[in-house]
Amino acid sequence: MTAGSASPFAVPRTAASRTSRRFQLGTALTHVVLIAACLAILLPVLWTARTSFATRRIAYDPATLLFTPTLDNYATIFVEETFLKYFWNSLWIGLASAAFSLAVGSLAAYSIARFRTGGQPFSLAVLGTQMLPPVALIIPFYLLAQRAGLLDKGWALALVYLSFNLPFVVWILIGFFQGIPRELEEAALVDGSGRLGAFWRIVVPLSLPGMLAAGVFAFVLSWNEFLFALVLTGRNAKTFPVALAGLMSSQGDQIGAICAATITMIAPIVALTWVIQRFLVRGLTFGAVK
Repeated sequence: MTAGSASPFAVPRTAASRTSRRFQLGTALTHVVLIAACLAILLPVLWTARTSFATRRIAYDPATLLFTPTLDNYATIFVEETFLKYFWNSLWIGLASAAFSLAVGSLAAYSIARFRTGGQPFSLAVLGTQMLPPVALIIPFYLLAQRAGLLDKGWALALVYLSFNLPFVVWILIGFFQGIPRELEEAALVDGSGRLGAFWRIVVPLSLPGMLAAGVFAFVLSWNEFLFALVLTGRNAKTFPVALAGLMSSQGDQIGAICAATITMIAPIVALTWVIQRFLVRGLTFGAVK
């Protein structure tokens, strides 16, 4: 074959250019769809943030985009309405429920992953408890809390949250524990450690990303929960979502204060996810690939 002759395997320039244009067009369309999806998600949040810094007159005027921001709405919820107490209630109740869920759920998930406790039917039954609507559980929980004198108690609410936190925590950790080699635990057992000691010294340190992912998920579920907190709490243990709903009344909605409370409620979750996102993604995907 001479130097000037074309290779029989060469792709014609016109075909290559058409393929390149199709690729660029597909990439552009993908970016357009992704940008549209991001705007659909972010615009309501951005508008809520805008309204939280607006006066009452400007809050009801969507045509006004440029104005002098004010902190009056945040002063309303934290000074006049004492929302800081409700924020603290939601925070410690969510953390306590997440800690309870991890303490119990990790042992249950380890038992299912290593010893197949209950077999496949038991594993499905654990997740199947989520098929019950919360409204079907609220009356039994209310009667139990009333007879035990636990109404308007934060610790009682944290324990109630186990009813929907535990199944998700167990299922997240099952896949994660199955991805940890058994040989590491067997080596610890040979060295004289007990089964529980091997779990705490070997499995727990190796599964910290998964534990973190499950704990964050449980905390978010508890942080956002409304129905149980509405029925089982009063003035002392009221959580942030219940207090936020109280800003809507028959006399009118305090739209600026509602938006300020909404942004305040979103901010901790966004900050928490931003800090631990690398461990969170690893924890949620580790158990799926073995």
